Amino acid sequence: MSHLRTQKKIVTCDKATAPYYAIQILALQLPPQEPEFFNHIDAAREFACADGFVRYVVGEYQTFKAAAEQLANVKGLGYADAFVVNTSKYQLAEGQFSSSQNIKIDPNKNYLVQLSAFRFPVYLTHFENIDGILEFYMKDKIYRYCVGQYPGTTVLDELARVKSLGYKGAFVVEWDKYAPYQIE
Repeated sequence: MSHLRTQKKIVTCDKATAPYYAIQILALQLPPQEPEFFNHIDAAREFACADGFVRYVVGEYQTFKAAAEQLANVKGLGYADAFVVNTSKYQLAEGQFSSSQNIKIDPNKNYLVQLSAFRFPVYLTHFENIDGILEFYMKDKIYRYCVGQYPGTTVLDELARVKSLGYKGAFVVEWDKYAPYQIE
């Protein structure tokens, strides 16, 4: 598995967050299987949209003008069809493994705290100050990185601890839904 890992950060987004302006570099119906597809960028955000396309954007800009000023640089990297978008206008598809923040905690079940998700596997050293990272490769071809296997009685305390370490987007997921997809 180590030969597949990458330092590239292709972050799957399940909602648009401010700042909304970005530069779209690609829109694909089938996900790329190799990090080399993103040779000239180190980080991108990925949005699975309701129309069946997965859109990849770079940058986060407060205004359309600020994004437009960077467009020529992105096109110069080989993304000739790149253009400025407002990610809040994307109509996103409902995923099977979404980050539902409104999960009802059952004290009799076990849970994980998900830290992040990526299109390509990343080195576990990406997660500073957290030990025991669990890696999952789901049916939607997204790698998810979690910590723990906590009973419902303590998982919210662990979530608060993880968020205090800087993982503000962390959330709780059910162990049973992720367990079959764990990478050993």
